[in-house]
Amino acid sequence: MAGEIVTDLAARGYEVRLAATGQDGLAAMRTDRSIRLLIADRMLPLLDGLSMIEILRNEGLATPVLVLSALASVDERVRGLKAGGDDYLTKPFALTELAARVEALLRRPSDTRATILRVGSLEMDLIDRTVRRAGREVELLPREFKLLEYMMRRPGQTITRAMLLEDVWHYRFVPQTNVVDVHMGKLRHKLDGDGEPPMIESVRGNGFVLRAAD
Repeated sequence: MAGEIVTDLAARGYEVRLAATGQDGLAAMRTDRSIRLLIADRMLPLLDGLSMIEILRNEGLATPVLVLSALASVDERVRGLKAGGDDYLTKPFALTELAARVEALLRRPSDTRATILRVGSLEMDLIDRTVRRAGREVELLPREFKLLEYMMRRPGQTITRAMLLEDVWHYRFVPQTNVVDVHMGKLRHKLDGDGEPPMIESVRGNGFVLRAAD
């Protein structure tokens, strides 16, 4: 299957590197920072795919990851996403679908490998998992951190609730829920200190936008 994936993606114009074990994959990702996407099978020998992903995420690697697995239950999908996967594709699958997932992940902002994000006086360290605004430390919960990271990668861009539910919460459909607004309210409260102008603006009927307010 790995050979078929390599052949198909190469035919589509991608440069593909194959690692036969989890340890080889880990070494490749650590040494070659030009890699733009990782496709990881869950059941790799020597080091399983999810463990490899968790190690890389803990080391600050932000490269998009597509997880491949024969385990199709909701719980297993959640495990894959919580380990640091950006997408989860279950076997068997068509190579055309895999290629579409690859294209979607590669369309994400080009600065995904940056370890420091800055918008105005707001700074996020992806390795230390810290956020500061004008030198003041902002303590965030994991979901709030991920939500802010998503917005800091798209400053000045209107972010819809549907985008956040799909890309931050990993919903495959958009349910009727106020979870985005609840988390956004808490994030705003933590970001904006006394006398500081608000950084997150509501776009009526559309969503939210993060601006360099100071």
